[in-house]
Amino acid sequence: MNKKIWDLYAPFYKTAMKADSKIYEKMYVRISKVIRNKEVLEIATGPGLFAKNIAGSAKRMIATDYSEGMIAQAKKGRYPSNLIFEVADATNLPYEDDSFDVVLIANALHIIPKPERALSEIDRVLKDKGILIAPTFVNHQGGAVSRLWSKMLKIGGVRFEHEWSKNDYEDFLKKNGWKVVNSKSLGARITMDYVECVRS
Repeated sequence: MNKKIWDLYAPFYKTAMKADSKIYEKMYVRISKVIRNKEVLEIATGPGLFAKNIAGSAKRMIATDYSEGMIAQAKKGRYPSNLIFEVADATNLPYEDDSFDVVLIANALHIIPKPERALSEIDRVLKDKGILIAPTFVNHQGGAVSRLWSKMLKIGGVRFEHEWSKNDYEDFLKKNGWKVVNSKSLGARITMDYVECVRS
């Protein structure tokens, strides 16, 4: 992952996601229910779209990104007082073992060169019986819109390290110690596989 690319895109990321706003709003509703009164960590928060929309349901939420530019954008505007934004690397989290009830990592595992390292860190910081919420883009070549959007992102310097199908993605999670307990395909510009997992 090229941090400079994400720092560059940070001021425009929120606008770029507006086309899929209805899909995201559905996820906000679902995730808000899952995290109610829980200690939550978000990895790859970007400009904080998920965090600002769901943190009000949590007991406490820390939202992180490895891009300083994204965190600077996330800190702009109003957001719940129980929400903290911090710079952190998904593959080397600065948190104690067993710190969180829920970890959210949305639309990020497919751009991490070694996503199994991120999953290992998530396993470390999650409490016993913790929940991993990990929606990510799949089927990059699935339809005309997906192909076009994927191509535009690549031209812009955004590299997809993994172009999983839905089944490939869920198999990857299973091979790394996670049991998918809830799964739903969401028809965004690039199809998204929304998953909730527990340790297998």
